[in-house]
Amino acid sequence: MINKPRLQGKVALITGGASGIGEAAARLFLKHGARIVIADVQDELGRQVVASCNSPNISYIHCDVRDEGQVAQAVAHALVEYEGLDVLFSNAGVMGSMTSLLDMDLEAFDTTMAINVRGVAATIKHAAQAMVARKVHGSIICTASVAATLAGPGPHGYTVSKHAMLGLMKTACYELGAHGIRVNCVSPFGVGTPLTCKAYGQEPSQVEADFCEMANLKGVVLKPSHVVEAALFLASDESAYVSGQNLGVDGGFSVVSHSYTVVN
Repeated sequence: MINKPRLQGKVALITGGASGIGEAAARLFLKHGARIVIADVQDELGRQVVASCNSPNISYIHCDVRDEGQVAQAVAHALVEYEGLDVLFSNAGVMGSMTSLLDMDLEAFDTTMAINVRGVAATIKHAAQAMVARKVHGSIICTASVAATLAGPGPHGYTVSKHAMLGLMKTACYELGAHGIRVNCVSPFGVGTPLTCKAYGQEPSQVEADFCEMANLKGVVLKPSHVVEAALFLASDESAYVSGQNLGVDGGFSVVSHSYTVVN
């Protein structure tokens, strides 16, 4: 039971909302009083999420973020269905496969950049247009990653795209601040989502075990719920003067040196 809804009356568009972190965000934001539009390419999963919520305050629309027209339609859907747009959670993304740089498939690289960078740019553009036109002091949140600040055992295209996303967030923060719109990123460590499991070719339990072994913070298994609690803070009025930030949900992984071993 939510004692104090933190998004009461707000309208949120969540890309990639049919599974993983996006699905968890849709469910949590809905519990906190928001009206939700899920935008995804996974039509069956998206409709299942909406049906399971059993609420008139959540709907689904097909949206491939590589297609700017579909992004514009998703924003328009929010405006027509719920008469506004206060929050964008630009979460849709791909990870790609684990390959050597020497064997990089540049077509796959282009696809990653088209979804993870161009797609985010398109969602920010059209959501911000709607917010500016309606003089809404909105919140835009992008799902980045520890790979946005570190290089390591992840797909090259994914790492490049998440670095680029941080730059996009910062430039959007600079321009949109004049309109009272906040722009931030949330950057998780490894989570056992369908996206991550597909990239590593492993079951969620094995992905979680591997990341727990690498993690700086022990005793906690990172779940989508941890990530979306951070996104909820950035979406709510509790973060009214927070903009241009990359909020790490990584147990300190990105700020410590992993070349040292703690001696007890």
